[in-house]
Amino acid sequence: MADDDLSLDDNEVGAASPEKKGGIGGLLPTLLKWIAIGIGAIILIVTVVVLTMKIVNSNSPTTSSIPVSQEYAGKREILSWYSSLGQIRAKTSDSIPASVLVDVVLGYKVDDKVTSTEITQRQIEIKDFLRRYFTEKTIQELKPQNEEKLRIEIRNSINDDILSNSKIKDVRFLTLEVIEQ
Repeated sequence: MADDDLSLDDNEVGAASPEKKGGIGGLLPTLLKWIAIGIGAIILIVTVVVLTMKIVNSNSPTTSSIPVSQEYAGKREILSWYSSLGQIRAKTSDSIPASVLVDVVLGYKVDDKVTSTEITQRQIEIKDFLRRYFTEKTIQELKPQNEEKLRIEIRNSINDDILSNSKIKDVRFLTLEVIEQ
């Protein structure tokens, strides 16, 4: 009888039979699993890209400065002008020389006593340089369209070769006459 008690019937009410869940009950966990994998992959990719960009851009500055030339600066500097050089006369280097009559003024920073003093002390050297400078030029080089180039050359030469403790900022011509003969 003991063997009869151990026999199990398939039709008994208390027996649990393994049933597979079908339909939405089995689809929902699978769907949630793939959504979580997708979100995790997106987070991982974005993190890697952000970190990579930070590493790549760490050596370069975040903002770049744009150089501003004095020619394009909106506000021009106010200068003091040294005008005691007087008129300088010279002849051009052409085969038929022309006479040049020029009155040059030199611009320097406002209230710069060092530059003013040095220009006064080297006035003879500056006049001699200007006379030689215009003697080396031709009539063609002294045309009005070349004036800016002449002014820059004179400024750079005076700053580099004559003045030692200070610098002039600008050169202007009060008169620049070329008289052809």
